[in-house]
Amino acid sequence: MISSDLDDLFSDAGRLIPRIMQALDFHTSRMTVFDAVAADLTATSAVLLLLGRCGEAGGTSGDICLILNKRSPRVRQAGDLCCPGGSVSPRFDFYAARLLGLPLAPLGRWPCWRAWRRERPFESRWLALYFATALREAFEEMRLNPLRVRFLGPLPQHRLVLFRRLIYPMAAWAPRQQRFKPNWEVERIMGIPLRQLLNPEHYIRYRLTMALSSEAEQPDQVREVPAFRFPSADGPAILWGATYRITQAFLQTVFGFSPPAMGGLPLVSGHLGKTYLTGER
Repeated sequence: MISSDLDDLFSDAGRLIPRIMQALDFHTSRMTVFDAVAADLTATSAVLLLLGRCGEAGGTSGDICLILNKRSPRVRQAGDLCCPGGSVSPRFDFYAARLLGLPLAPLGRWPCWRAWRRERPFESRWLALYFATALREAFEEMRLNPLRVRFLGPLPQHRLVLFRRLIYPMAAWAPRQQRFKPNWEVERIMGIPLRQLLNPEHYIRYRLTMALSSEAEQPDQVREVPAFRFPSADGPAILWGATYRITQAFLQTVFGFSPPAMGGLPLVSGHLGKTYLTGER
């Protein structure tokens, strides 16, 4: 059960956003976020953990939500909920990274930016690059206006399980944009209210049957993972995998929230077809 004081935060951006920035800054100040691996652009990606008013993305207009993309059948991992993001585009992102630190740009407005540049010069360069990547991808996938985004801070890196990639999540707040225009990679955009992400009743044990091989003699794989299930107009949406883990890292860092132990959660079954890793062709 969410306390009344915490519950009030989820409709009060003036109090919530500074709390998020303070929590992320305190957490990442005690660790190396960008090490030497950040320079291997063939094995890294950046995603935007995007917060905003639900509005067109779902929920009531007063709710502050985590805004996610549902991947279209034309891309791999079709149907999954994910943060906007992708790989670095060196030709564009290195140039855009320099502009992000200007006084009126998103990084220039971030209260911690000067300290990062002074005390963590190596990491600050990679922070700017991967934030530029996440913003570009969000613009391409959902037409997020990068000039109106407020940067909240980086989250710890995460490794993908099914793909050999390292993800750098960047938390951001989109205060004025409620309408998004998804491109061909995105089936639709949805918002999950933060208050619901802190509700233990929405958590499940997700049993996945994975037919990931074209070899007929190879049996399907079955695995169980923790997940979050949220009702939407198009049926229940399930958040699992890397995006689930990134979201949980955010909730733990900012609110001290941990989901219930998986063993006691209700069981829900799902299936991943043979095109899951490739997308429809």
